[in-house]
Amino acid sequence: MLDVPHELVEHVSWLIHARRQGLKSPWRRLGCFKQALLVLAHLRKNETFAQVGAGFGVSEATAWRYVDETLVSAD
Repeated sequence: MLDVPHELVEHVSWLIHARRQGLKSPWRRLGCFKQALLVLAHLRKNETFAQVGAGFGVSEATAWRYVDETLVSAD
């Protein structure tokens, strides 16, 4: 269980969505909301990329890319 407000997850999700739309990016394994959850779980729980990736059914490399992409889009 992730102890962050639902509104925060939605806000981060919309930032990811806007970034994907701006880049006209291809399909992703996780949707924007689940990517937001993955990133927030990594930041909140300080889990490794392998741990958080396993929890969301993606590889360690994909988890790293999702976190990196989200932090860059928040700038």
